[in-house]
Amino acid sequence: MTNNNQRGKEFPINAASPRENNQMGHIIRWRPRQQDAANDRFDWEIFVLAGDPDNTDPNLKGNIRGDVFGSPDGLWFDQRGILWTQTDISSGALGKGAYARITNNMMFAADPVTREFRRFLIGPNGCEVTGVDLTPDYKTMFVNIQHPGESPSERSNPDKPKAVSDWPDRKLFSRPRSATIVIGARTASPSEHSR
Repeated sequence: MTNNNQRGKEFPINAASPRENNQMGHIIRWRPRQQDAANDRFDWEIFVLAGDPDNTDPNLKGNIRGDVFGSPDGLWFDQRGILWTQTDISSGALGKGAYARITNNMMFAADPVTREFRRFLIGPNGCEVTGVDLTPDYKTMFVNIQHPGESPSERSNPDKPKAVSDWPDRKLFSRPRSATIVIGARTASPSEHSR
């Protein structure tokens, strides 16, 4: 669940959404019974409550092992079982309030056994990190960067297209644009750098 700041107001907290004003979000792990993906019954648990361990508010603190994040949105397991997690924090929330220490959206690699999250990359200003894939040899990763340069109001001034970011070109007259980045490993697979 990316986040739900209305939880506890109109909708009461419950086992699947246990925090009021859940600004930071959480990840729920589902397991099909008998380890059969075709099974229509499953068990679930809260895998991680996103948040900032330095925050004194229990609804914002979370239980993260590793690097701080909030609003988990894109989730993908590679063939080895690494959970790649991408965040989608609103541009208007980055660097403020509950997200005071988080200024950009990011991507993390998580060990599903230890539940440790390690930051793998930080996206450009005003973007959402969304979509990831690896080549079969795990030496090349493709990651999508969506809407870089989005202003906190989510309405850009056409007269100042580079007010937030000039990614990816960084040229005088270019505007920020969505793109797919390619990350290549020289000697190790990308997840080895995340462990």
